[in-house]
Amino acid sequence: MTSRCGGEDQLVRPRDPSMSEAFDWGRRRFLDESRTLASFRHPNIVRVMRFFEANATAYMVREFVEGEALPDWARSRQPMSEAHVREVIAPLIDGLEVVHNGGSLHRDIKPGNIFMRREGGPVLIDFGSARQKLVNTELTAIVTPGYAPFEQYHEQGNQGPWSDLYAIGGVMYWMVTGNRPTEAAGRIRNDPMPSAVQVGDKKRFRAEFLAAIDWALAPHEEKRPQNVAQLRAALGGGPAAEEKTLKIERTAKVETGRAQPGFSLETLEMLKNELAQHLGPIASVVVKKAAQSAPDYASLVRALATEVPEGAQRAAFEKRYGERNQPPSKPPAPVQKAGEPATALAQARYPAKVLERAEQRLSEYIGAVARVVVKRAALKARDEGELYLLIADEIEDKNEKKAFIRKAISVSGKP
Repeated sequence: MTSRCGGEDQLVRPRDPSMSEAFDWGRRRFLDESRTLASFRHPNIVRVMRFFEANATAYMVREFVEGEALPDWARSRQPMSEAHVREVIAPLIDGLEVVHNGGSLHRDIKPGNIFMRREGGPVLIDFGSARQKLVNTELTAIVTPGYAPFEQYHEQGNQGPWSDLYAIGGVMYWMVTGNRPTEAAGRIRNDPMPSAVQVGDKKRFRAEFLAAIDWALAPHEEKRPQNVAQLRAALGGGPAAEEKTLKIERTAKVETGRAQPGFSLETLEMLKNELAQHLGPIASVVVKKAAQSAPDYASLVRALATEVPEGAQRAAFEKRYGERNQPPSKPPAPVQKAGEPATALAQARYPAKVLERAEQRLSEYIGAVARVVVKRAALKARDEGELYLLIADEIEDKNEKKAFIRKAISVSGKP
């Protein structure tokens, strides 16, 4: 407990002097976690704008998000369709993947902590329970009944990315059925909760989609998807799902009155490399998202400039990459058409042997889902070397990832 003294002394102190050491430890931890959260840059994660020390305590300033909470947004869209659920979950787990890749967990994902922006798109808020997941580190018990997995009920629980994915599964179950999942502690021995496959409307949801929800909600952590990539692959398959996603995107463009401009790969790569000096690896995601909504090159540069620290660095960025310095446009990369299989498009860019070799090597680390990962990466990579660098991001163990990349650096042209 703390108190604020009156008069000129505005310092925050523990009520009990014996708690000073614990208070100082908590302040340092808060600042460390604020620093970690501030490093995340993704449009579907609430942004930490600033953190600082003052009055002998610490503060965090977060982005203001205008819109409505997911429960309010969902109420006007009943009954839910698979397209509605994917509209929320697909971008949300993309943002969650950034958090996990940064070594952190959210630990309190629930409908109330998901906000739908007024201009469209979900944002994950309230990182007050977020923690860095380090080896052999105890994590405090954080429980929201229905959405918290059993391992979060005790400090020694095996918490990891799979814990946040359980909560994501709970949010999807609620969107599909209208009911909050049964509390995890009551599902360990004899699970009374009907599965999504049993109660989901088969006319509005694919059986594979419902099965993916049940997979994420497995009571025992080792039986769930272990990372976002696995859940994404389970949720995203099938031409019907792809067509629904395309309809959402087309509707969004009509509502905003803007069509996505055709920025060349060279332009985006140039901006990504410059922004990476300020943001790190997440620069590629920031540039991609900004390019989807910017009506022209000048607007794109202005949007990206806001990600650069204020002052001389931001001014230098705008001056260097202003409209006069825009690289000449080149024909865009092939785009997948509605109904066109990803396999056919990937093989049109790379020989089948190249894709098979990449799939075989990646499957040693992530299993059968490697096939989906390789196909998606093949739609983005410009050569075989870059293909391997993209798929290496799916390998969680840092040492294994480094070994994989070392083998892949000179892979282009080899049998």
